[in-house]
Amino acid sequence: MIKTFDQLKEEYKDYSNVKTKIAREVDANELYRIIKGLYETDKNTPAYYLALSIYGPSYISFRYALAYHQAIPERVYEVTCASYNKNKAKEYDTYFGRFTYRSVPKKVFHLGVEYLIHDGYPVFMATFEKALADTVYQAPLIKNLKEMENYLFTQLRLEEEGLELTNFKLLKEISDLYHSRNVKLLYKYLFRRYKQWIPE
Repeated sequence: MIKTFDQLKEEYKDYSNVKTKIAREVDANELYRIIKGLYETDKNTPAYYLALSIYGPSYISFRYALAYHQAIPERVYEVTCASYNKNKAKEYDTYFGRFTYRSVPKKVFHLGVEYLIHDGYPVFMATFEKALADTVYQAPLIKNLKEMENYLFTQLRLEEEGLELTNFKLLKEISDLYHSRNVKLLYKYLFRRYKQWIPE
């Protein structure tokens, strides 16, 4: 369970020095510090359960979400998240692992994000389509369909199985809002490969 400093302050109100009490709880492995003012009571809590509490608004995306959806073969340990209105990535190294937050355009932020509850923890997770679009958006400029193919299947190591089930309507909505050459090319490539035609 996540606890804030204010919650602990109320919980330990009978102690003369709350900060000392919290420090002792941390030393005794009864509390685990996430970031300043934020603690977790269970050391076995999966890292991605904590992402929203560390920095918001945000949702889990990029490579971590792709791995969550079993779209890439590697297990990803760094919890990669999307936010907006940041000039540079925010990074947090914690007891539970490393968390990074990168910006995406605000107008596309809420599209393609699922609200989940895992063991009582709220989790905002990008759909496969949104995670892939976010990842491609952050990639260096991709000039043509051949380069897109190389990026997806050689660099990103995207699993091809199941791509025909891509929600192309959602991917098109994301592409239109992104106004990104990379994301538009992603939609064009996947649609052409798995639907055989591109709508006018």
